[in-house]
Amino acid sequence: MTVDRSIADPGLLAPTAIAVAPNGGRLGKEDHPALPIGPQELARTAAACLEAGAAMIHAHVRDRDGGHLLDAHAYREVTKAIRDAVGERLIIQITSEAVGRYQPAEQMAVVRATRPEAVSLALRELVPDPSHEAAFAEFLWWLKSERIAPQIILYAPEEASALAAMQQRGLVPFENIPVLYVLGRYTPGQVSRPADLLPFLAHDRPRFARWMVCAFGREETACVTAGALLGGHARVGFENNFSLPDGTTAMDNAALVAATRCALAACGVRTARANDLRAAWSVQR
Repeated sequence: MTVDRSIADPGLLAPTAIAVAPNGGRLGKEDHPALPIGPQELARTAAACLEAGAAMIHAHVRDRDGGHLLDAHAYREVTKAIRDAVGERLIIQITSEAVGRYQPAEQMAVVRATRPEAVSLALRELVPDPSHEAAFAEFLWWLKSERIAPQIILYAPEEASALAAMQQRGLVPFENIPVLYVLGRYTPGQVSRPADLLPFLAHDRPRFARWMVCAFGREETACVTAGALLGGHARVGFENNFSLPDGTTAMDNAALVAATRCALAACGVRTARANDLRAAWSVQR
């Protein structure tokens, strides 16, 4: 039998990077006993998720009471623990998320003090109105000079248009700035659907060359797989979801990464490694 290589060759589809967001800033052990909190738990999670197919870990740190924290010392502790466990085989991305506790100046200050490899930045938090644009632009230029990879979090298609407008006005120094499309909201019982991605990719919206998808609830795997088939990368993990595709509760974050890797493989999509994503983001240090 003759095999049509144009169909069978998985190399025709670009590799997809899987990022894991293992803890977030809102959940605790009462939500899932395997949710990692401290440096050593995050390091063990990182190692397991690397083995399962992850290329990046998106890390939150906590205060003594388990609350959301932006703190350079805590980030350095977590980074060291993860690096000791996995070396450079994972990108370590810290969050600048406010979770209602921090203002834009504080969010940017902790990134400057930490100097991470990568950082996520919610546009709606750091530029809540036009008066914050200049400070944000200066911060982006600093990130570029320090070769720190930013990823702009976009919760709505309108935010994608706002970011593109800032690019056109010369306020964004990255030609292909990475973005994260969030399908849904942090609300009780939130379940995202693959169709939630379509407004971000509509013909009248800007298209970003480096994009990733995250989603809420049991259709997380379906959502990020749909994104991968359309050219994006995937972010999964306990920050947004505890369920496997069949609706059962995942044992740990690595199970969600493995489920995503399996779904991608079934569609002929290869899994990218950390250095693949570093090269794609063009901010190697």
